[in-house]
Amino acid sequence: MLYIPNLLTLARLGMVPWVLILLNQNEYGWSLAVFVAAGLSDALDGIIAKRFNAQTALGALLDPLADKALLVSAYIMLSVIGVLPFWLMVVVVFRDAVIIGGYLLMELFFGSVEMHPLKISKANTVAQILYIVLLLAALTWSINLMLVLNVLAIVVLLTSVVSGCMYVYIWSARATRTMEEAD
Repeated sequence: MLYIPNLLTLARLGMVPWVLILLNQNEYGWSLAVFVAAGLSDALDGIIAKRFNAQTALGALLDPLADKALLVSAYIMLSVIGVLPFWLMVVVVFRDAVIIGGYLLMELFFGSVEMHPLKISKANTVAQILYIVLLLAALTWSINLMLVLNVLAIVVLLTSVVSGCMYVYIWSARATRTMEEAD
């Protein structure tokens, strides 16, 4: 049981290229199916890891990496093919770049950093996923979800900005505290 969550996470990473290839070929229905399958594998690996105490250091590293790879690459590709606003893709990618860059700087200069996802960050991830699922559903079945997608785009924008700023604030405070303690 110990390796099943990691295998599911690796499978999710393996689905990323398929989502991109299918999006590039305008196969929105298949893209949606693979994207949803990746999401279900994420939920399943989390359930198995917690229920059977199968959490590993590798899984703690790979799981968020797989999530970021799937979401960021989907946002980029959907923008490249012209079905997702460029500004929304920039916001999503920039937020993740700030978080990853901040994490790496904290690790480099201040040692080990424990990552605890903020509630606003979890809300942002849900909004990002929902946006992609509804966009792909609209493209697959030719249904007009523009109002819902526009509202969700604003939610993604706001939660991205707030969560990114919160991480910068938390890490800045931690860095300041660490430097003051060193003096």
